[in-house]
Amino acid sequence: MGLDDLLRPEGVINNLRATCKRDALQSLADAASPLVGRPASEIVETLLEREQLGSTGVGDGVALPHGKMEGLNKIVGVLARLETPVSFDAVDDQPVDLVFMLLAPANATAAHLKALAKVSRLLRDGDARSALRGADTAEALYAIATAEQKHHAA
Repeated sequence: MGLDDLLRPEGVINNLRATCKRDALQSLADAASPLVGRPASEIVETLLEREQLGSTGVGDGVALPHGKMEGLNKIVGVLARLETPVSFDAVDDQPVDLVFMLLAPANATAAHLKALAKVSRLLRDGDARSALRGADTAEALYAIATAEQKHHAA
């Protein structure tokens, strides 16, 4: 499973405008809704429930919000580069500008963890983060995310 299995071009948002963590999660949910066939309100609720367990802001300007939902048949990702970084209660107290959201079927425990690990590996790479931050289109973000993953698999 590569990132191109989790992420489709229509699941990438460049210059997402958000004023806070909740705004960012709502925009991600709005983008994910047609991809997973679930209402954005259910997606936001799932993400906020997970955030209550602890922030998914993992540091270095990156957040990995995620959750499991009934009715999904595969793991779906949405990648966004925020126009302006927002506070995400990250572990390093730094604002977040790169967000990769994952939604998984309720019973996909092992696959969900593998998908999180793949995304985490990509976004821990400083060169990959720099390239994503330098991208100026959604197409470029998608190409970088999927190419970087293929590069790491080699």
